[in-house]
Amino acid sequence: MSAPPRYLVVEGPIGAGKTSLASKLGERLGYDTLLEAPGANPFLPGFYQDPARHALSAQLFFLLQRIEQVAQLGRARAAHPGTVADFMIDKDPLFAQLNLSSAEWDLYRTLFRRVAPQAPPPDLVVYLQASPAVALERVRRRRVDYERGLSLDYLSRLADAYARFFHDYAAAPLLIVNSDHLNFVDRDSDFELLLQRIRGLKGPREYFSLG
Repeated sequence: MSAPPRYLVVEGPIGAGKTSLASKLGERLGYDTLLEAPGANPFLPGFYQDPARHALSAQLFFLLQRIEQVAQLGRARAAHPGTVADFMIDKDPLFAQLNLSSAEWDLYRTLFRRVAPQAPPPDLVVYLQASPAVALERVRRRRVDYERGLSLDYLSRLADAYARFFHDYAAAPLLIVNSDHLNFVDRDSDFELLLQRIRGLKGPREYFSLG
């Protein structure tokens, strides 16, 4: 892969740094960015306070938001040289299965099958891994009020869910990055190393780690 992919997705659990990296990649490559907007979800603060009560509402809002973003992706690909996104709609059920009751999960799964659009496969997925302890430290450092209730246990279960999802993922080339000892935002050397790995990708699944 001598040139950067035209449709690049950065994925990973909360605290892995996917939005920051996607934004920096978009700026550096001159690409359009398609980013999740958790702050626009009116049910998210309630979910962190009372997950059982607000999980379904928060999940359905995100699903509808991502459906609209996938539609934007089609328009952006026609109008821009490339796109960097910090989500895949294929991953949406991951959070649903983790947070919903069995009855809510059945309802969500039926709805997802009927309304989720067929998104174009990425040219490359960068999957950022982060240990739960590192992820929790990063979440606390960004000081978002409604995220204060996030626990190490929840982040551990989320990291496990992501690992299971990407274990069998084969829809696009995958670069798995252990981000525990990397700082793509504040250390340009780390960011340049990642760009080199992206441009030099040769196989369908590769790994990148420091330390």
